Amino acid sequence: MDPYEWRIKNKEIKNQSFKISRDGNETKEIDLSEEEGNKQKLPDEKIVKLAKICKEIEDFYNKEGQDIEWAYSDKLYIVQSRPITTIKKKKSKQRDEISGNIILKGLAASPGISSGKVKIIKDATELSKIEKGDLLVTIMTTPDMVPGMKRSAGIITDEGGMTSHAAIVSRELGVPCIVGTSKATEILEEGQEVTIDGKQGIIYEGRQIDLIEKQEEKKEASKQEKTQIITGTKVYVNLSSPEAASTVANRNVDGVGLFRAEFIAAQIGMHPNKAIEQGRQGVWIEKLTNGLKEVVSAFNPRPVVYRTLDFKTNEYRELPGGKKYEPKENNPMIGYRGCYRNINDLNVFEMEIKAIKKVRNEYNLKNLYVMIPFVRTIWELEKAIEIMEKNGLVRDRDFKLWIMVEVPSTVFLIERFLNYVDGVSIGSNDLTQLILGVDRDNENLSELFDERDPAVLSALEIIINSCQKHNKTVSICGQAPSVYEEIVEFLVKNGVTSVSVNPDAIESTRRLVASVEKKLLLNTIRKK
Repeated sequence: MDPYEWRIKNKEIKNQSFKISRDGNETKEIDLSEEEGNKQKLPDEKIVKLAKICKEIEDFYNKEGQDIEWAYSDKLYIVQSRPITTIKKKKSKQRDEISGNIILKGLAASPGISSGKVKIIKDATELSKIEKGDLLVTIMTTPDMVPGMKRSAGIITDEGGMTSHAAIVSRELGVPCIVGTSKATEILEEGQEVTIDGKQGIIYEGRQIDLIEKQEEKKEASKQEKTQIITGTKVYVNLSSPEAASTVANRNVDGVGLFRAEFIAAQIGMHPNKAIEQGRQGVWIEKLTNGLKEVVSAFNPRPVVYRTLDFKTNEYRELPGGKKYEPKENNPMIGYRGCYRNINDLNVFEMEIKAIKKVRNEYNLKNLYVMIPFVRTIWELEKAIEIMEKNGLVRDRDFKLWIMVEVPSTVFLIERFLNYVDGVSIGSNDLTQLILGVDRDNENLSELFDERDPAVLSALEIIINSCQKHNKTVSICGQAPSVYEEIVEFLVKNGVTSVSVNPDAIESTRRLVASVEKKLLLNTIRKK
């Protein structure tokens, strides 16, 4: 019986911009269309066949690690096979590093390696259990768990995907994270020492010291990279935590393309409507103001784009007092949220506006702008703008207003929406979810959730082209550009004005953008 299970476990199709074709006695590079370039190059059955052939070659030479060159035309051809001379050194090192037993696997949500004691948390009331260096293990994190997440050396969840709360916050905090394990809270034991590899999505038994030491060496080496690469396409950062602002602001970043307010709001310690009911609006506004001021001043004069509150009802319910004010929804992701909530929960929206005005006017930080999330209809946006103007926040030369494009209706009517704003930012997480009909937080559907799907790319192209036509800025602040290089290439080639990425992706994205811009420039020169 064949001991190997010959199936494709995962697959990533890279975009190919050209092909090399024979023309008489010459070979020529022929540009491919976006559709041609995104096609799979080798059929699944051929991939499996090739894998079997490669294993047969390894067995023939009685050595693992063969450098095998192959080609495919009418059939598969093996062009060359030779042993990889460095494999022994690498392999023994790998064995030293990963010597522990694998306990569990999940989705690799935030890179990094750390060891610590497991602390299983049911909800935010148990956060006091988390001490610095512990591993926070829970079903799924919520905004009010952020203080505990900051103390944690790593985070593991049963549920969630690559765009879940745990994944997003962990990447910003620089904390290793594994999500979608299904049963971490059942299998791991309180106080158990484990090591998590957030890049591979693996949880090991015990402390893997060699693995951690190597990570520290890599971190130290990366600190030596001081080159300030300049790009025409702006590279912004997604940010949530005021505490991280001063550190991130010192890096080669053009500003904050998305500042999420939910994490400040969660740490205020009360649902905003509870603050209103108790007559403590001033306290709530002051705390939001202070958090905003810390971020905006750190980046001044670079822009900071503040996204108005976009809690979902299930997240709002977790705030102290929240259950009294929040309805229970079967699907909060497409429920009472975003722009519609802003115009209906008027008192809370006005408290936000007061905090924004205070930062801009009293502290003279004019680099703070506003972005309205999850806009579904024109009339919602008109109403939101009317409320802002009544409260003294008027769009002009010094105050810019953006909307998030996250809903297909906004894509279809993009040219009409652009009449009301200075630009847009594409929320690729929600947009992908709603175009493909895939719950982005459902780990069972992670294979389907892909921002590189042709339908999503088509929507991105429509948005960018419309913004160029109307001379509006267009950015993207979803997860996609932080994960997929080909998405960044696609965006830059199509003329996006900026990309906003997670802090851990700033330098790599800057390098990639510079490379794509250089290639486009060279192609333009050649054509002339």
